[in-house]
Order: sequence, then C-alpha cells, then structure tokens
Amino acid sequence: MALTLDAYRLLGRSGLRVSPLALGTATFGTEWGWGAERAEARKLFDHYVGLGGNLLDTADTYTDGSSERLLGEFAREERERLVLATKYSTLRRPGDPNSGGGHRKALFGSVEGSLRRLATDYIDLLYLHVWDFRTPVEEVLRGLDDLVRQGKVLYVAISNTPAWQVSRMQAIADLRGWSPLVALQLEYSLIERTAERDLIPMARELGLGVVPYSPLGGGVLSGKYGRDDVTATGDGDGTRRSLNLALGTLTERNLAVAGAARDVAAELGRTPAQIALAWTLRNPGVTTTLIGARTPAQLEENLGALEVEFTAAQLARLDAASTIELGRPHDLLASDHIRRVTTGGLRIETRS
Repeated sequence: MALTLDAYRLLGRSGLRVSPLALGTATFGTEWGWGAERAEARKLFDHYVGLGGNLLDTADTYTDGSSERLLGEFAREERERLVLATKYSTLRRPGDPNSGGGHRKALFGSVEGSLRRLATDYIDLLYLHVWDFRTPVEEVLRGLDDLVRQGKVLYVAISNTPAWQVSRMQAIADLRGWSPLVALQLEYSLIERTAERDLIPMARELGLGVVPYSPLGGGVLSGKYGRDDVTATGDGDGTRRSLNLALGTLTERNLAVAGAARDVAAELGRTPAQIALAWTLRNPGVTTTLIGARTPAQLEENLGALEVEFTAAQLARLDAASTIELGRPHDLLASDHIRRVTTGGLRIETRS
C-alpha cells in the first residue's frame, strides 16, 4: 500500500511516533558551499510539515550551526508537534580536543549549544553522531541519562557505531536502569547493504528503530552518473563525483545496481531516486528513512517514493542486483547443513 507522511510509525521500543520519511536539514544554510538559502530552506520545511511530516534531523555542526538555527526558527510555531533530532560528538572548535568526542564535557557543551540554536527547552531525539573508540561506554550512557532526567533530552540514540558496541551499551543501559537507545542511524541503500550483516538484525532484536541515511548512495542511485564517470579524470576537483570516487561509491558494480533501479523505475513510471528510497522503506527493520533536498522540486521527487508499490518480481530483481555476501558466521548458520544438525531438517516457524 502507498504510504503518507502522516502514516506514523513507532521509533524502536519507544512510544514516539515518527513519519516514514524524515527530513534531513544539512542542506539548511550555504556555509559549506552548497545548500539552501533561508527562503528556500523555509519552503522545504513548510512543504514537509504541511504534508504531516514530523521528524526533522540535524546536527550541532551542520553548516557551521546554521542548520540548527534555521530549523529552530522555522519550528518555533509548531514546536510541540514536531520531533527535532540532533547529534553530538563531531569537533565544534578546531584545536580544542574536548569540543568533540563522546565524553561528558563534549556532550553537555554540545547540547547547551544546540538548545540555544534550536531556540527550544528540550531536544526530542539526541544521537551520538560518531563513535570515538576512547570514551568509556558508561560515561556516554550516564551522561545521556542525566540529560534525560534533567528534561533537556527526551530520547537517546546512536549512529556510526559498531554493532558489538551498540549491543553492549544497550545491555548496560537495561541492567543499570539508564535511558535505553531507541534509534540507530546508519548508511543503508541498494548499493550499501552491509548493515544487513549485523547492525539491522541487532537493532530489531534490541528495540532500536533503524534510520538509514544516504539512501541514494551519494547520488549514484539517482541515475546521474554513467560509466564514463568511473574512469574520467579530475579527481580531487571538489565535485560530488570526485568525492564518490574517493569514497569508493562510484564503481562498475554500483552503476549496475543503479541500472536495475532505473529499469524498475521505467516500468513503474517513477524516477530511479524514488525506487531507491522506496526500497529502503520495504525493509521491515527500517522505521524511517532520511531524505535531503536543496530545492522544493528535489523534495517533491523524494516524497514520491511513498507512493511506489513494487511487484514481487521487481523486488526480487533489485535484491538480486544488489545482494551482498553476509560472510561468516551468517552464511554458515543459514546453510542446509546447519539446519539439519540443529533441527533435524524440520521447518520451524519464527514470529517477530
């Protein structure tokens, strides 16, 4: 069935209702050399919220703080009905090692700054943005719990962190009665499915809502690149193509996946970007997918993903084109041999 922005879903094991597509606001502001000016950003906000969208995602360092400032300004009149998500742990002041990281000083300093820029008394959803491999998990969890108890943060979440660390943190939070993590933000798309190995199954098991970012694979799945781009010169020239080449996103394999999305799009009378976005939403482990846009036209195209309905054959083709090897122990545990030695070959139904 087609979706709408007001077909709200519960975020993880919380009672928080969020839209199936979240509006990423890293495009609010032009300090990074791209993005939307204030008037254009306001149009993006108004269109998304006007259709019932309620989850808006930012971070303390996006566009040097302009993203939070503009979002706070736009959200002021409808603050109570909106879910504002922001993040901490990236460096806020060059040269100051304590202005970034997962530790308590960075956490409290970042949140106080976000509250000022967002012009609000509380943050609905706070993510640890990037795991730093240095801060003890107890320090992170206790700091987040203190902010929840103070009423400055309502729910806590995590992003860009190994599955083993997230599962350890969730277990510690449960055992100590601290605020549990309710969401996991991660990169996930038709060309980046490695999260299916551990992160997404872990999130479903531990009650974290999965929030994919970069669902268009850096634009590769939008159909904007061809095979000539893989071998073209000009690396390091500051373009998005150069960045995708540097990140290893622009490859023959990924272009083939984009080609499969393009073929399905042609069959359905949709755009490749809508196909890529809609595919993430069909994963039962995904709660809401982050979309980003610099213009109202781009936003309108992205929202069209809610109306996409696949046939089983089309989904099978997309899956076949983009599939990855799960690796050990997953492929071993899924083998017929292991099923025979653990169940005697009997079929045992599992229910979520």
